[in-house]
Amino acid sequence: MIMEKGISSVEVLPSKSSQVTAVKVVVKEPETKQTQRGKRVGFVLVHAGAGYHSESKAKEYKHVCKRACQKAIEKLQAGALATDAVTAALIELELARGTMCSFKFSLSEEHFRDSNVQDSPFTNAGMGSNLNLLGEIECDASIMDGKSLNFGAVGALSGIKNPVSVANRLLCEGQKGKLSAGRIPPCFLVGEGAFRWAVDHGIPACPPGIMATRFSLAAFKRNKRKLELAEKVETDLIQLKKRRQSSEKGSRVMCRTCGRPSKANDGSRGGDQIELYSLENDSGTLDTVGAVVVDQEGNVAAAVSSGGLALKHPGRVGQAALYGCGCWAENTGAHTPYSTAVSTSGCGEHLVRTILARECSCALQTEDAHQALLETMQNKFIGSPFLANEDGVLGGVIVLRSCRCSAEPELSQEKPTLLVEFLWSHTTESMCVGYMSAQDGKAKTHISRLPPGAVAGQSVAIEGGVCRLESPES
Repeated sequence: MIMEKGISSVEVLPSKSSQVTAVKVVVKEPETKQTQRGKRVGFVLVHAGAGYHSESKAKEYKHVCKRACQKAIEKLQAGALATDAVTAALIELELARGTMCSFKFSLSEEHFRDSNVQDSPFTNAGMGSNLNLLGEIECDASIMDGKSLNFGAVGALSGIKNPVSVANRLLCEGQKGKLSAGRIPPCFLVGEGAFRWAVDHGIPACPPGIMATRFSLAAFKRNKRKLELAEKVETDLIQLKKRRQSSEKGSRVMCRTCGRPSKANDGSRGGDQIELYSLENDSGTLDTVGAVVVDQEGNVAAAVSSGGLALKHPGRVGQAALYGCGCWAENTGAHTPYSTAVSTSGCGEHLVRTILARECSCALQTEDAHQALLETMQNKFIGSPFLANEDGVLGGVIVLRSCRCSAEPELSQEKPTLLVEFLWSHTTESMCVGYMSAQDGKAKTHISRLPPGAVAGQSVAIEGGVCRLESPES
């Protein structure tokens, strides 16, 4: 592998909007590695969410991404499909909540494998996800295969430890063709139907007592208390406004103490009071997980998984399950000179209304990938007319695009080379990513942050790099 670009420095770029700040990574550290004889090539890029990642837990977030990259690369080196590799990465990210300790975290491999170590707050997907209003876990996940363009997804799924495994199984079953009596196989299932289909296809169920961890239950209780207090404040505010309107229609209300007209409470402080009871559902907990992969043949795949918003309404389905919103993968074709793979994270409603994954994939077919992604985040996301009434637009993406190119012209014997460009962009305060090629000894991880002074929801950060994957010698 020839590493042409990585992370080294940041500069602020001028943008088309005064409210948008763009960040570009400038790379000046080339690295070359000789491809081992007979070793398969491939590349993976993962994210642990676009939201807020505290410095105190940076090691834990990075370790989660590193493990996910390693799982995907192990699959690629064994000759697995791109879809199997991206699924392996997602399963590792989904399990992060249930296999790591929350605050007293050990990075030793033995500690990581201990099944009794639970309650990590670092990812919101699969086991340990956010609980809905009824105290239940409902997960969304999807996967797309760039070669076949097939798609598999589940929404509001309960009782399954790794929702992405069900999405992948739906994708695989869909590729087998029609069912009996000419029925079209499903690609997207929700709720109880998704659960029954998964169990019928050999995917083990997970008891609710295991799905909800101590951390997720504690967060649920805190959020319920905040919700009750907020609802009480809102109720009191409505009653105050009604009394004021009533007093304005009739005689002025007199103070019983001094006999003077009383000052009506217009509820101007009500909003401030309600803010005190905001749920633990701000940019710090929008940690949907995702991955994009390209294999030795140049096939791409993308996947995404999420537990959704805290105290969401039962049955709510976010972008992680929806076609063109959570992930997208498409191989090179007659109208697509580049193979592309995209996975998103952030506020599901914002990502759904902008179909961001699909928009990014289309934009990446232009020559300058960095500029194309920047303009998409600016014009199709933050500046989208579909989100014109939103105060802040929160989301993030990881993207990968690849194409075949010849080796250096001075080489006497040309070897097929896969050029891979990988980028991540976010409007949230931060985004944690990891990436690795099949020739790397270990994964690289990074927490991207908005520059000082940039406003989350109104600013864009964008970083990334390029690498060449040389086909192995026979």
